[in-house]
Amino acid sequence: MVKFTAHEVRDIIISMTVIAAIFAYLFSMGSSNILESVMYLIPATFIAVGLGFVLHELAHKFVAIHYGFQAEFRMWIQGLLLAIITAAFGFVFAAPGAVYIQGEYISKEENGKISIAGPLTNICLAILFMTLLPMVSTSPTDILSYEISTIIILGFAINSFLAFFNLVPVAILDGAKVIKWNPVIWGIVTVVALILTVKAFLTLQGMGI
Repeated sequence: MVKFTAHEVRDIIISMTVIAAIFAYLFSMGSSNILESVMYLIPATFIAVGLGFVLHELAHKFVAIHYGFQAEFRMWIQGLLLAIITAAFGFVFAAPGAVYIQGEYISKEENGKISIAGPLTNICLAILFMTLLPMVSTSPTDILSYEISTIIILGFAINSFLAFFNLVPVAILDGAKVIKWNPVIWGIVTVVALILTVKAFLTLQGMGI
């Protein structure tokens, strides 16, 4: 049974809020009124970006619990501070937190499946947002259409990139564990994530973003 502690819920909310605010700031750079732009963007970034980060981590938690392990999301204060600092320079390296797993022994297969759950969640979200692209208004006339369009565009782009980035086979990322478990599955999922990332990039270019 999946349970959340009060400490864990607090960490999730703080992580989502900080990440949403950081991305709202980044996408507001160059605006004549940054504060106003950030306020408009935060609801969209909270859903499109914050949700993508947190659901990625919670997917790890759910699969770990499925295998009988104890798993809890914990906010990483240093990672959030790093995200804030890098955002001040016009880019972001975000590591809001991670799922900590406790158990006697995690097999290579279990570790691989727990790890791939995060990127697969982002891929599913990216595909969902991609199917909603026809709803995007290139020149929104009201706040609601602006928010909806922003959620769809950012949801597609951010989740595509998160999936691909986390599949890079570097020790601290999910990709390293997945490729050790099953290189074929890693290759297939990575190619799908790359295709989505390229399509998202071309979509953003086509919309002049």
